[in-house]
Formats: sequence, C-alpha cells, structure tokens
Amino acid sequence: MPNTSDRYLVAAPPPATEDAPADVLLVTGHTEADPEAPLLVAELVARGVRAEVRPWGPGTDWAAAPLTVVRSPWDYITRCAEFLAWAGAVAERSALVNPAQVLGWNAHKGYLADLAAAGVPVVPTMHVPARTAELGAVLGRFDGEVVLKPAVSAGAAGVLRVPADAPGALEHLAGLTTAGDALVQPFVPAVVERGETSLVFFGGAYSHAVRKVPAAGDYRVQGHHGGQTRAVEPTAAELAVAAHALAAVPGEAAYARVDLVDLDGAPALMELELIEPDLFLTHAPGAAGRFADHLLTLLG
Repeated sequence: MPNTSDRYLVAAPPPATEDAPADVLLVTGHTEADPEAPLLVAELVARGVRAEVRPWGPGTDWAAAPLTVVRSPWDYITRCAEFLAWAGAVAERSALVNPAQVLGWNAHKGYLADLAAAGVPVVPTMHVPARTAELGAVLGRFDGEVVLKPAVSAGAAGVLRVPADAPGALEHLAGLTTAGDALVQPFVPAVVERGETSLVFFGGAYSHAVRKVPAAGDYRVQGHHGGQTRAVEPTAAELAVAAHALAAVPGEAAYARVDLVDLDGAPALMELELIEPDLFLTHAPGAAGRFADHLLTLLG
C-alpha cells in the first residue's frame, strides 16, 4: 500500500531530512490515513517542531527521532504480538508514548478487571479465556441481552449484541474463543438511550469531551457504524470516574480517552483507550494545540 504520510507534511519549518531528522514521529497504521494527524502535525510545526507521520513496523529509523507518539495504528489488532514487540523495541531507542508497558496493558481488555479491582466503577465484565469448554454455562449466568466481544479488538470489530439464551450467542462466543480470549457484558440500554460519553486527557489533564450516539436501530457508537458525535461538558461525577481510572493505569499516559456510560444512574467505565483512540480533536477548539503543548514537555 502506498505510503500516505507525505500528505501530512507541512512546509515550515523545513521537513525532516537525513541531516535534520524529525523531532516527533507520529505512528499510524498501514491501512487507513488518520484524519487527525494533519491537525497535530500543524500544531507541532507551529511550535517549531519537525513532525512526520509513519506507519509502525520496519522501514523507519525510529531511533532518529527523540519522541515517538503512537496515534492511529488501527491495524494492530490483527498483529497484536508483532505490534507490542515493535513498541518494546522502539522504546529502547526513542521516548515512546504512550509507554510500551501501558500499550501492552491496554491491548487486552482484561485491564477492565484491574480497574474494577482498583475501585473504578466498570460495566460488569466476564473474561472468557480462549478455548473455554463450558460456554453454555458462561452465558447461563446472564439474563436478557449481552454484548460479546474479543478481548483484543477496536472499533467494535467482532462485537455482537444478542440475547444470552439465543443460539447465535453460543455460536458467536465459540467463534471468539476459538481465536482468543473473549468478554461477556450485560447490554447497557443507556448506550442506545443516551449514548456514550468520551473524556479526553493529555498528560493527565482534562481537555474536552464528546457524546457518541448510535444510529437509529443500532447500538454501536462508532462513526463507521453510523454513530453521531457532538461536544459536551462532562459532569463532576464523570470527571471523577475518569480521574480514578487514569490513576489506576500502570504508567504515565500522554493521551487517553475514557469512555463512560450511564449504569443505574451513575457513570461507569466501558473502555479506557490508551493505544489508538480517536481523540475528537476537531470537536474542541484548541484541543490539538493542547496535545502539542504536552508533547513539547516530553521533548524537554
């Protein structure tokens, strides 16, 4: 696939060269261009920082830049072990954000159990290890609708909303656990009724929030599934849950997105995105600049 990163280069300051390499490398994937990348590159350039976008993996001298920022490697879920090995290797040669240990922790949704153990209100989640035999017994613990999802996934890939006692639930869960670990969660009606609130943080400081609402007749809030997004102001309770979740992360997060839903009248964490979240930079004036400012502090 052609390298699309050249579209993100900005004329001034001069682009990185062999004699003047990039100060910051923004990491993307191999399959899709990142629409937020030009915004962040422009803000970095405006601050006198040479910034370029590069797909993760071989082909780039990652040691040449003092700071490597993982932004949109959306294809990592199909090559997770390879991606994490790459991140570990880069971290030995460049300052990597988010740090490799944070990426590894966040790549498997088993992190939800860690957050729950730390007292963070989390949507109830059952972890189902790969090749679990008694899947009927697993589903039998749930009443009504459930959401089945791979433990390593992004963008609602492999996710199914289904009645727990439907034949399709057992079939889908069997397929997921043949490929790897899976999760079972009760379906949260508020996702359809109210949507999902995403709070974005840079360096642990709150930046902005959006409300993501699924299309009529759907339950998935992602834009590629027809979901709509608008800027909102989070409640004090939502900010408190998000701060609690970030405090439980095993490492420093330069960027984070905390996805919350309403559960029995109170906010609960659905996901904590620390690898490749959409940060909704176009939904909040100054958001890209705030991210760039934090990255400058990491450059020293």
